[in-house]
Amino acid sequence: MGETNTDFSEHRIRSQDGLGLYVRDYGSAANSATVVLCLPGLTRNSNDFHALALHLCGQRRVLSLDYRGRGRSDYDHDWRHYIPVTYVNDVRHVLAALGVQRAFVVGTSLGGIIAMAMAAAMPTSLAGALLNDVGPEISAAGLTKIIKYMQAEMPLRDWDAAVARLKTFFPDRLAQDKEDWLQMARGTYRRRKDGAIVYDWDVAILKPILSTVGHKIDLWPLFLALGKVPLVAVRGGLSDILSEPTFHRMAKVMPRLTQVTVAGVGHAPTLNETEVLEVLDGKLAVADRTGH
Repeated sequence: MGETNTDFSEHRIRSQDGLGLYVRDYGSAANSATVVLCLPGLTRNSNDFHALALHLCGQRRVLSLDYRGRGRSDYDHDWRHYIPVTYVNDVRHVLAALGVQRAFVVGTSLGGIIAMAMAAAMPTSLAGALLNDVGPEISAAGLTKIIKYMQAEMPLRDWDAAVARLKTFFPDRLAQDKEDWLQMARGTYRRRKDGAIVYDWDVAILKPILSTVGHKIDLWPLFLALGKVPLVAVRGGLSDILSEPTFHRMAKVMPRLTQVTVAGVGHAPTLNETEVLEVLDGKLAVADRTGH
């Protein structure tokens, strides 16, 4: 289980079917405050939550996972396993292996869907949740754009080309300068041994998504399962994944939901925004006090 980094420990945990899952572990396991589990978006990995984890880990333990088929976790030989049911089981094994009984899940996009599924499948393990730019309905236009991005021609010749690719598909990301874009690129792609830049995920993760295009999936029951825990929903003001009408409906059906809109940002906010951190810190304090 792990080599040590300056800011975090690294674990490699075996899933139920033997795949190695990579987890970053920030803070102290001896801390009694609610553990935070960070779950990334569809093509993303644990690197996305580094700044957030550093913000939180002085008071609590923070875990950040690479799903199977992403980052430093193993790729699955069977693409049919790249589905939320498998990811929830992977999360269950990771928490058990690390001795965590309850966690507050911070989930971006796919990570938020997994948080909703956890509320239904393993409710006693969920201390609260922050859903980042995702809800019970996914905008078709936004999903189409993500599919096109995942199907774009590879490899790329260098990091400048990688940055250009990201700017083309995600012009509304909150990146201030070249260094911000480069950091995002390094969390998205990896350099092969031959020097080419390629996706830092298994291209097969797209197959289950393509097989469901055109089929309406009702996530509202899973969202409603979150009703008993401290809950935050964050939306990028320019998001093409979480529409404004869906965001408003979420508040109507879940009166205890706290919502934050990050103006001028598309899919998805970084979660390092001041207004997001203030609300998250408050909800974590509630989770600490109430045991929910």
